[in-house]
Amino acid sequence: MLVYDIHHHLPTLRRLLRKSFREQLLVLTAMYQQLHDLLFAPVLVLYNLLQYLLEKLFAPHPPPPNAHLTRPHIAIIGAGLTGVSAASHCVGHGFDVTIFEAGTRQNLGGIWSKVNNTSGLQINSLMYRFQPSVRWSESYPKRPEIVAAIENLWHRYHLEPKTRFETRVEKTYKDAQGRWIINDPSQGRYDGIIAAIGTCGDPKVPHIPGQEQFHGSIYHSSDLDHKSAKNKKVLIIGGGASAVEALEFVDTTGAAHASVLARSEKWIIPRNAIIDALLSLNIFGRETLVSFIPENLLRIFFYRNLADISPPPGSSKGLFTETPMVNSRIFDLIRSGRASWLRGDIQKFTENGLSFNHRAQGVPKGGPGVHRNLKADVVILATGYTRPSLSFLPATHLEEPYAPPNWYLQVFPPEDPSICANNCTYVNAIGTVGNYHIGIYTRFLLMFLVDPLATPRPWLMKRWIDVTRWLKVAAPGGAFEFFTYGELLYWFVFVLVVNPFRWKWVPFVLFGVGRALPMGIVREEDKLRNGNRKMVGEAVGEAVGEAKGKTVEDAMGEAVSEARVNGVLDGNGRSGQLGGDEKEGEQLAGVRA
Repeated sequence: MLVYDIHHHLPTLRRLLRKSFREQLLVLTAMYQQLHDLLFAPVLVLYNLLQYLLEKLFAPHPPPPNAHLTRPHIAIIGAGLTGVSAASHCVGHGFDVTIFEAGTRQNLGGIWSKVNNTSGLQINSLMYRFQPSVRWSESYPKRPEIVAAIENLWHRYHLEPKTRFETRVEKTYKDAQGRWIINDPSQGRYDGIIAAIGTCGDPKVPHIPGQEQFHGSIYHSSDLDHKSAKNKKVLIIGGGASAVEALEFVDTTGAAHASVLARSEKWIIPRNAIIDALLSLNIFGRETLVSFIPENLLRIFFYRNLADISPPPGSSKGLFTETPMVNSRIFDLIRSGRASWLRGDIQKFTENGLSFNHRAQGVPKGGPGVHRNLKADVVILATGYTRPSLSFLPATHLEEPYAPPNWYLQVFPPEDPSICANNCTYVNAIGTVGNYHIGIYTRFLLMFLVDPLATPRPWLMKRWIDVTRWLKVAAPGGAFEFFTYGELLYWFVFVLVVNPFRWKWVPFVLFGVGRALPMGIVREEDKLRNGNRKMVGEAVGEAVGEAKGKTVEDAMGEAVSEARVNGVLDGNGRSGQLGGDEKEGEQLAGVRA
């Protein structure tokens, strides 16, 4: 009877135990959340305080609606994160802009307007402050919050009436006065151009043999919203940033198992703000004699028992040779058995998956391996995006040996510093595309446009490029194909310090403050410059009037000689009191005519 009673009440007991376990789990979860909130509440307060201070100290003030902004007038090509940020800096400092966007209003935000809602920052949001007034609610915000931040910036700085959607830029050229024309004169004239087209265009969707016979689903990594991989086997083709996007989808939808199929080894670094910042401080921007130290530390403490996934020691794939993958979750998924990382070559689709050549560590692409048939219900093409073209710029700026990214500070073509290709020339880096450098590059351009003495000459711009190439001659991909954020900051400081006429601009260029002082000095210099031109014109007029039988050329020569004796012009026909304006000779020729 006792056995019967126990057996009879066993289902009830099981339900009670299960209910008790669930209740205990809920209690433990709530306690953990409370403890987490308690421990991190001070950190969150400090983080929000820091964001508040950064905004108050460094964010340019938005102009009033319909404010009259001055020249230089900047044409900004692209309404993504970089374009909107650069525009906000320009108008915040009193300079007018027009934004040209090839897409519709829905494309505001650039690549962030196209990716999945599960996509988010892989670096801490402290390193993604693309404008000082941006406020983040968490360390690693997702796409909706990022797009909202871009749109808020667009509205706050009254950029809506300055944005022309569905206006693709096909060509740019200068008119007779040296002002830029975008497509045709009907679009207006501009003093400078910021190309902000980014590095990610349309999704890159390769065709793989046998794709038609696959019975499962095939998606690009940018098209995963409203899709599900719950309890399914997933194969991810690609091992770069797009693979991170796919892994987030796999993780959040509860896939049974996922395999990342990478063609080669790739460095994976933890999603940790301190580690990422330390790695980006390598000011040499390449492998050094001590690069093995951070590489081995990553293998020991981060890869641990998965070190065979990393590039082999002594290979050409050092940590400072290409953009690493930033993700801490992938190793957790692999160790738990929910994911695999396979190095090899895709051969073809089969009905139930992919035919794959699995290679060992260190074996190059296309090398020998073990043939495997990998089964899948879903295949995700983490194959990235096509790179937008800068072909709308004059062809002379795109010719070797000074084609992008081999430009001055990597963004200014050496033939014309009135162009700034912000965030669209880099290839590989350890750093962030959405940080303070957007504003710094923008203010460099403004300085070049308003201050002739601070504007670099083409010859010197090319020499800077040549010296940088020489310093990084050992870099496997080339001097400008990889850089770190520390190296970028070094470039900024060096270029400002090397020219004394830029010293007055240092606070403005680096921090966006103190514009009044350099602008006031430039205005005084302009007065001197204009006064010298007037003196030269009057001297020429008097000489021509007194020439009486002399040729105009002879009278002109006497006037210029007299101006040099009086210190108005130097030996090169330039304004001796100002230290050089290359247009002075052209203006003298205009007086002669």
